[in-house]
Amino acid sequence: MWSESDLPTIVPGFVDLHNHGGDGGAFPTGDEESCRRAALFHRRHGTTTLLASLVSANEQEIVRQLDIQKQLADEGLIAGVHLEGPFVNAYKCGAQNPDRIVPADADMFARAASRNPGLIRQITLAPESPGAEACLDVCAREGIILSLGHTDADYDTTIDFVSKAVERGIMVTATHLFNAMPPLHHRAPGAAAAMITAAKKFPGRVFVELIADGVHLHNGTVDMVTEALPDSAFFITDAMEAAGKADGSYVLGALAVTVADGVARLTTTDGSVGSIAGGTSTLFDQFVRAVQRGFDPVDAVRFTSATAGRVLGFGREEAGEGDSPDTGTPSRDAGALGGDTSVGHLSVGAPADFVVMDPNFQLREVYAAGQALHVRESEPGATS
Repeated sequence: MWSESDLPTIVPGFVDLHNHGGDGGAFPTGDEESCRRAALFHRRHGTTTLLASLVSANEQEIVRQLDIQKQLADEGLIAGVHLEGPFVNAYKCGAQNPDRIVPADADMFARAASRNPGLIRQITLAPESPGAEACLDVCAREGIILSLGHTDADYDTTIDFVSKAVERGIMVTATHLFNAMPPLHHRAPGAAAAMITAAKKFPGRVFVELIADGVHLHNGTVDMVTEALPDSAFFITDAMEAAGKADGSYVLGALAVTVADGVARLTTTDGSVGSIAGGTSTLFDQFVRAVQRGFDPVDAVRFTSATAGRVLGFGREEAGEGDSPDTGTPSRDAGALGGDTSVGHLSVGAPADFVVMDPNFQLREVYAAGQALHVRESEPGATS
């Protein structure tokens, strides 16, 4: 039991809508065991709801990974898939393989969406990509979140595209706001400013992702956006397979990555500094970092759990006899947008997904669907 002087902090399970892997497992390229390892790593660290994010790839590669993620979704380990590409701008590819980037193809998108209905929950595309507007029909029909990113679009193009999406009832987000976008300029505000404007113009329909790990964005940038959009911004990890691992050599998709001092960058051979290549944090790390920087814990919960839960807006069903024998976790229903938005909240009737921390914000326990995923052993002589 906990003593009165040692009462815990209990928060909703974290919700990560942009996550490529961890613990050496990679959703974009890994086999089933690799992907399961990545999902379990983040779940043990408090992320009880996550989307497995893929990267730009050809159709055959995408289909292969979708089939693998379907198994994890059926086990309740992930809430679905986020396709980050291949319909993005090669000029802003960042850590995406430019050889795998293609013009937006609504037919290809529709085939992927229909292969495992309900599995694809989100897609990142660049609004300036030829054929991008036709993809809106697929998003509207399938209830898929549209995320704008890896884009060189100007302000007007972005605002116009977002407006068309919202008119069709599509939920819209910005993929890691500011990263892989034109820099903000007073005479050319670009896509980043457009997405902030759109989030103010369309509250509850347009949101922005922030990688609040202290690497991808300056603290002042995070503060500016969260103060401007307290109910429309949320944190994501953009984690890759090196999350939870030591510095060294890794891959993201088909690209080599070097992690030094916990920062992942594309490996170069000419001595230059490579582009940042995904993150190595967990949402628990970002929650604690926000609180240590002075965020009210209630606000930190909103940015790491509640708002992303609203965006995902999915229902969940218990699988009964279909519970996973390996995880004991009931399957989750990747229902349509606008469904149960209780994920990311602690309330009567909400999923029993929660994280227990001690007064120093050290992780103690993690529960998903009321079942323990992680319980830290008490130190000798401590009350637990």
